[in-house]
Amino acid sequence: MKIAIFNPEHDLCLANGRAHYVPPQSAVDFARQGASLMQILYPEAHCTSVYDSLQFSLPSFQSVELLPWGWNLTLKSQLLRQGFPEHVMPSDSTLSDWRALQHRSSWLPLQPHSHAVTTAGEVEALLAHNPDLVMKAPWSGSGRGLRWVRGRLSDHDRTWLDKVVGGQQCVIVEPRWEIRYDYALEYRIDGTGLTFVGFSLFDTAHGVYRGNRLLPDEAIACRVGFPPTLRTSVERWLLEHVAPRYHGPLGVDCICDCEGHHHVAEINLRHTMGMVAHAYLCAHPEAEGSIFTPSEIS
Repeated sequence: MKIAIFNPEHDLCLANGRAHYVPPQSAVDFARQGASLMQILYPEAHCTSVYDSLQFSLPSFQSVELLPWGWNLTLKSQLLRQGFPEHVMPSDSTLSDWRALQHRSSWLPLQPHSHAVTTAGEVEALLAHNPDLVMKAPWSGSGRGLRWVRGRLSDHDRTWLDKVVGGQQCVIVEPRWEIRYDYALEYRIDGTGLTFVGFSLFDTAHGVYRGNRLLPDEAIACRVGFPPTLRTSVERWLLEHVAPRYHGPLGVDCICDCEGHHHVAEINLRHTMGMVAHAYLCAHPEAEGSIFTPSEIS
């Protein structure tokens, strides 16, 4: 039996890093309300959140396949408390390795304009060359863990920087691009290798996801002016550095700036709303051209 688990608090759990982290109530509510999103990805699965009882009639836990939005130590601890055996889940060492892969410093080779820094002086040196920057916590997502800096570091910026470095080893600093398009390359890694699932095109406001545009892959690639060389570079890096260590879904978020340059923004080793949008459009081709949010789909 397949059980698809919607745990959108995944990025928060990664940032915290502890097995017994308690997510905010807003994340718990979203997990419960949005669990039907997983039905779009896995129509044959029982879809739920970990905050609802998973003790429904199972012939045996031994035959269960768990399909969460994303794996982390917190989710594993929650599932163990619900009675699931450890052998149907990744080991603690595997989950720690996957978390390390998602540290933003891991994919700096794909981001030539980004820098890992540990001190305010390093940020000030970068500001001398570019007065408009964004600082990012290495484990963060969905618009969280970002701090915009213009011209100079404030006292609050310095306090934030010290706190993040103390907990997450460094801060990633990059130019603040004027964005024309946010889009992603969606993949899956399994025993057969790396599979390209498709493109997704989405809207953000100040780094926060707002919704996807339901368009075919060819239309998205054409609209954003996608350079094939970028896909080649991304896939070469994924095959060399990620595929040997991780199996599962992943999304590579990219941006096209207002000068037409393309940049890798982040990599998520989990399901994404872009994957949901892609699967939804495949099942409902009549929806092409529309825009949706997770609440509208669920």
